[in-house]
Amino acid sequence: MANYDVIIIGSGPGGYVCAIRCAQLGLKTAIVEGRETLGGTCLNVGCIPSKALLHASHMLHEAQHNFAAMGLKGKTQSVDWKQMQAYKDDVIGQNTKGVEFLMKKNNVDWLKGWGSIPAAGQVKVGDEVHEAKNIIIASGSEVSSLPGVEIDEKTVVSSTGALELKKIPNKLVVIGAGVIGLELGSVYSRLGSEVTVVEFLDAVTPGMDGEIQRVFQRTLKKQGINFVMGAAVQGVKTKGGKATVTYKLRKDDSEATVDADTVLVATGRRPYVDGLGLDALGVERSERGQIKTDGNYATNVAGIYAIGDCIDGPMLAHKAEDEGMACAEGLAGQKPHVNYGVIPGVIYTHPEVANVGKTEEQLNEEGIDYKVGKFSFMGNGRAKANFASDGFVKLLADKATDRILGAHIIGPMAGDLIHEVCVAMEFGAAAEDLARTCHAHPTYSEAVREAALACGDGAIHA
Repeated sequence: MANYDVIIIGSGPGGYVCAIRCAQLGLKTAIVEGRETLGGTCLNVGCIPSKALLHASHMLHEAQHNFAAMGLKGKTQSVDWKQMQAYKDDVIGQNTKGVEFLMKKNNVDWLKGWGSIPAAGQVKVGDEVHEAKNIIIASGSEVSSLPGVEIDEKTVVSSTGALELKKIPNKLVVIGAGVIGLELGSVYSRLGSEVTVVEFLDAVTPGMDGEIQRVFQRTLKKQGINFVMGAAVQGVKTKGGKATVTYKLRKDDSEATVDADTVLVATGRRPYVDGLGLDALGVERSERGQIKTDGNYATNVAGIYAIGDCIDGPMLAHKAEDEGMACAEGLAGQKPHVNYGVIPGVIYTHPEVANVGKTEEQLNEEGIDYKVGKFSFMGNGRAKANFASDGFVKLLADKATDRILGAHIIGPMAGDLIHEVCVAMEFGAAAEDLARTCHAHPTYSEAVREAALACGDGAIHA
C-alpha cells in the first residue's frame, strides 16, 4: 500500500495528461490502468489506429486516382491487409510506449490492474488498497449498442472490432452516420468494400452545421458510400459468417433489409464506470449514466473528481485533456478555466471536416444576428495543385460587432486549419482581425482568410 496526493483511474488522454500535470505541479501521483498498455481507448483502439488506417487508405486512393495525372506511373498498388494491420499496430506501439516513457519521466507510478473505490480516499487495485487525498475518475467510455443488435466482434463489430477485421469485407453495413461510422466506412470504401450507412436521423453527423452535413453526405456519396437515411434498425441476424440488417423507414413505416459480410455498430458511446463502486459510494450520476460534477470537476463525494467521457459534454480526447489539466491545476490551488465554447471537432475523412463554435441553426435559434463569410477551395491555388479543391470554409460573425462566433470547414487539412479560428475566438477576435492577418501563399490557410474577407467587403479570389 502507498499514499498519494492523487490517484487517477484510467490512462486515456484525460487520465495521462492529468497525471503529468499533477506531477509537474508537485503532487505525488499514480495512475491505474488494467490494459497491458497505457493510452486508453484513444491510443489503443480508437483515434490513433483509425487515423493510421485513414492515412493508409487515402494513400491508396491517391495512387489509384491521382498519381498518373502527376506523371507518377508504374505498377498499380494492391492492398496487403496483413501489412497494413502491422503498420497500424506499430503506430499504436509507438504511441503507447511514448505515454509509458512520459509516466516514468514525470515519476508517475503505474498501478497495474483494474481499479475500484471501496471508500473515499482509497483505491483498490488487485488485492492492494492505496490511500489518496484525491481520486480522479478518467475511466472513459464504451460502445453503446442498439436493442436487437448483438456485437460479437466477428460479423457484428464495434469500432474496436472494425480496426482488426481478419479480411476486408465485400459488403459493409455501418449503423450510424456519426464521426466513427463515417471515418471507418470511408476506410473500407477506399479499400474496396461496398459500404452502406444506415442512419436513424435525416442528416449525417448530428449537431453539425446543416450546410456542412448536406455537402459532406453528397461528397461521401460521390466517393461510393451508400446512405439509407431516416431508418430505424430493427435488428441484425447472423448466419454462416454473414449478416442481414432489418430496418424500418420512419417516413412510411416500410420495412427493408440489407445484407453484409460485416456490420459495424457505430451508434455512439456511453460512460464506462462498471466496477468502480460508484453506487455504493453514493456518487451521483445523470439519467444517461454520466458522473455529475461541479465547475471544479468534483463529484458530490468529497475527494472524488471525474473528467472526460464519463462526465457531461462531447466525448473528445482533447476535451478530456483540457479537463485533466484543469482538474490537476485546481487541486494544486490554481484557478483554471476550460472554455467549452471553443472546443473544435474534427472528422478525418477526405476531405476532412472541422468545426468550432456556433452553427447557423444555433444562432437562428438564439436570435443572434450574424453574417456569413464563405470561400470555396476551388479558388485556392494550393488545393487545385493537390487535387483537393472539394469543400469550403464558412465563418460566422456577429452582425453588429464582427466578433467570430463559429467556423465550419470541409476541405483539405480542415482539422489543422480550424485552430487558427480557435485561437482567434479565444482572444475575442473579429473577422476583420483574421482578414487583416498576412497569410503565406500558397497555403490552404488562405481560404480561412478569404472567408474572413467575405464577412466584410468580399473575398479577393472568389
